[in-house]
Amino acid sequence: MTTHLTLNNGVEMPALGFGVFQTPPTETAEAVGAALDVGYRLIDTAAAYGNERGVGDALRASGLPRDEVFLETKVWISDYGYDETLHAWEKSIRKLQVDVIDLFILHQALPSEFDRTVAAYRALEALLADGKVRAIGVSNFMVPHLERLLSETTVVPAVNQIEVHPYFSQKPLQRFGSEHGIATQAWSPIGGITSYRGDDSRSTFNDPVILAIAEAHGKTAAQVMLRWHIQNGVQAIPKSVTPARIAENFDVFDFELSADEIGRIDALDMGVRGGPEPEAITLEAFGREIPEA
Repeated sequence: MTTHLTLNNGVEMPALGFGVFQTPPTETAEAVGAALDVGYRLIDTAAAYGNERGVGDALRASGLPRDEVFLETKVWISDYGYDETLHAWEKSIRKLQVDVIDLFILHQALPSEFDRTVAAYRALEALLADGKVRAIGVSNFMVPHLERLLSETTVVPAVNQIEVHPYFSQKPLQRFGSEHGIATQAWSPIGGITSYRGDDSRSTFNDPVILAIAEAHGKTAAQVMLRWHIQNGVQAIPKSVTPARIAENFDVFDFELSADEIGRIDALDMGVRGGPEPEAITLEAFGREIPEA
């Protein structure tokens, strides 16, 4: 059963990871510690989350060898530019308390100033060449952004981290990635973002198709959705601060969805984005200073 994905440069990445988006810095170390205890070996954070230090604290406290845990973090748009992004790496490694980042990602495309995005990505290429990161990638890049990046840089991104869940699967973007050797990583993989609008009838967790499949397997809706990602070759990073749910989300390697079940979940796609529109990301609206370590 698939437990790892092999990236386009040969680096292996766990098929299931643990995310800390919106996890308060004061709760991050405890949540990550619980995840590592359960068996997660990929932790996803970002400079903009403000909790990289908690991730580093948890890793140190775990006693696990550094090479057993895959760490990924992201550069925020305020730190785009060649020299600025090299410095962003320095800030992140000091907060994470590590020497090497396994996957270093540009957090947004910043379409309004794409030259800065390209310069930032060239800094990632330099960090990769110097062995300071093991793989590089992007997040929230749409096909036009990827096309331009591929035309102006050398290293194909190993990963594109995007919003993917049963109600918003972005299949054309996933296909473009597959055709170019770019793995898809899903944020909000169990559709938590579909619950934010307060309309429970539109939440993936209450979807009758998902619930019926879950009942058939003796699993939860969340477990079914995570299994759907794994069998579709999509890396997923669910988040939680509740130990029972952290453990539940990892318990997805002992059952398999049928092709029919996967097709029924695929058919739930509504094409409605829950997160910000990638084209709307500007420094004026979203810029924020990332503190020094």
